[in-house]
Amino acid sequence: MKMRLKLKSVFVLYFMVSLLGLIYALMQLGQRCDCTGHDIPKERVISRLRGELHRLQEQMRKSGEIQQPQKDPKSSLPTIFVITPTYARLVQKAELTRLSQTFLHVPQLHWIVVEDSNHKTPLVRDLLAKSGLTYTHLHVATAKERKLQEGDPNWLKPRGVEQRNEALHWLRQETHKQQGVVYFADDDNTYSLQLFEEMRNTQRVSVWPVGLVGGMKYEKPVVEGGKVVRFHTGWRPSRPFPMDMAGFAVSLKLVLANPDSWFDGMAPMGFLESSFLQGLVTMDQLEPKADDCSLVLVWHTRTEKPKMKREEALQAQGLGSDPHMEV
Repeated sequence: MKMRLKLKSVFVLYFMVSLLGLIYALMQLGQRCDCTGHDIPKERVISRLRGELHRLQEQMRKSGEIQQPQKDPKSSLPTIFVITPTYARLVQKAELTRLSQTFLHVPQLHWIVVEDSNHKTPLVRDLLAKSGLTYTHLHVATAKERKLQEGDPNWLKPRGVEQRNEALHWLRQETHKQQGVVYFADDDNTYSLQLFEEMRNTQRVSVWPVGLVGGMKYEKPVVEGGKVVRFHTGWRPSRPFPMDMAGFAVSLKLVLANPDSWFDGMAPMGFLESSFLQGLVTMDQLEPKADDCSLVLVWHTRTEKPKMKREEALQAQGLGSDPHMEV
């Protein structure tokens, strides 16, 4: 808006000066020239007009209409480094598209996407290139013996361990002492934009509720007197940090200052988050956000696996969908 006002002011100023010059020229047309030495030379007229222009510019500068460009306040915000493990499946592109378009509304966000793959896939590479986001594309494959098999329940083995650790390794190698916060955002969750502003100024580890997780409407830290004193959870509340991965963010400085803190892929079921956080923070140091953990701003919404019975039937007849069409 300020830029539009400045451009408008400059345009009006030059229009006025040009109009004065045009009026003067028209006044001279048709008048008899007595060829005396009392005529005002055109150089003097031009000089007078330039002087008038300078005077008007000075008045505008003093009145504040001409201002120096202001620095974008967003550039001084701490960067949110969002780490997202992902793997190839039918809904992968849909999940990443939805997530990327949420992130477009968050200023100063750097998306670190880590594929569970031996190489970077064209699908993820092209999606990131077209996303409009600042991003880093990494890959590391989960060991075969640690992968879930068809029909295994989601809780049987921890997922995304190698991918999150790969992202932590990249942060420790590439970011040094940059101000920021680290958040682990799975690609099948739903995120409120408010959540990212809640976490942005995390000093150590900030926490909040997560909806639709652990067989409950929500899990949350219980806050008394501004401190987390216990956790509202339905399964093993005695765990050191009985929280979902989506329920906390960590200061980048804390991550860099503790290079031995990683996710333990051999941790017992439900202890993956604790394996990382135990070396970083105590319960007393947790920073409750989201109005003392009274607001749900992230939901653990898994997408239903698509059923392909009709597709398989058509393929058996040689009429299946084009395998080269990316879904």
